[in-house]
Amino acid sequence: MSNAIVTLKKGEGRYLKSGGPWIYDNEIDTIAGDFTNGDIVIVHDHTGYPQGKGFINTNSKITIRMMTRNADTDIDDDFISMRVNDAWEYRKKVTDTSSCRVIFGEADFLPGIVVDKFSDILVVQSLALGIDRFKNTIIDCLKEIMKKDGIHIRGVYERSDAKVRKQEGMELFKGFIGEPFDTKVEIVENGVHYYVDVAEGQKTGFFLDQKYNRKAIWNICKDARVLDCFTHTGSFALNAGMAGAKEVIGVDASELGVEQARENARLNNLSDTVSFKSADVFELLPELEAAGEKFDVVILDPPAFTKSRSSIKNATKGYREINMRAMKLIKEGGYLATCSCSHFMDYELFTKTIGQAANSVHKRLKQVEFRTQSPDHPILWAADDSYYLKFYIFQVCDEK
Repeated sequence: MSNAIVTLKKGEGRYLKSGGPWIYDNEIDTIAGDFTNGDIVIVHDHTGYPQGKGFINTNSKITIRMMTRNADTDIDDDFISMRVNDAWEYRKKVTDTSSCRVIFGEADFLPGIVVDKFSDILVVQSLALGIDRFKNTIIDCLKEIMKKDGIHIRGVYERSDAKVRKQEGMELFKGFIGEPFDTKVEIVENGVHYYVDVAEGQKTGFFLDQKYNRKAIWNICKDARVLDCFTHTGSFALNAGMAGAKEVIGVDASELGVEQARENARLNNLSDTVSFKSADVFELLPELEAAGEKFDVVILDPPAFTKSRSSIKNATKGYREINMRAMKLIKEGGYLATCSCSHFMDYELFTKTIGQAANSVHKRLKQVEFRTQSPDHPILWAADDSYYLKFYIFQVCDEK
């Protein structure tokens, strides 16, 4: 904690005042008082009116991440406990908590930290210097709060190995917090069993944000031939198999991911109907088309093609191409499930791109439903980065 006061330039702070959680370096006029990066500071607008408190890091373009809009609030252990308790109570109301995201950074008013619960294991990812100081307090609070609900957390693993930490002047880190344990954890979601590798899997080990989107494909997959592209560890493919698909092919460029997917298929006794292959989806789709292959359902769950505004143009081309290719492989009246997990590929642009893809291959799209991320990844209005996942299901019809 410091007594430093950050004053914004005249005309700046519009994002903050509209509910945004960040203050950028070019919005700051003066910093009065001593501080160390990571300290809590008080924020004033250019008139001296208090805007709240946040932690500061002059190494980062996001110089201040707000913790409270009340400048009189103490940011102490009781405050952190209140934030953590609010986050857990929210999850208990809106989602299956057997495995879920229990802290989602800014959307839970704990900026820069993510905590996922996989059965009885917590995986923490700390991405900002200021919140890193509260990391152990947050974990201890979660353990204590869950214990009251009869949940015993047997281990915690840290996956603070994202490159964004370097922008905060922080080293990358991964490893156990507390006693070591077997990092291959079995979870159950929608009745499907998975092994989650919390140490070596992508990000925190498993993508929990698609939980209910995976369930949404069940109705369209019964008795279907299904192609699941960018399958990762097989989650959509396995949901299709559990829904009663007659054949499912999952594709991913990662050999490790495909091996994990096969292991998950065996875990669910689905190896006879759900198979996986390692291939580049952009190369495979034209090959399948040339071979005359057709599917009742095609699922596209690609990684984010863009992580910055500067690469949106190329990303748009990528989304357009895979959706065009997918539509060509779908039988008349079949179904396309397609999504984007890039914040920068916003709803309007993603929707427009899919429409362009359909027009290019002379298909008519009948929208079944539109969805976003599961509610344990809440979308905080005004915190734009918290809204990133767009998910459509369409019936794909020929122009006649």
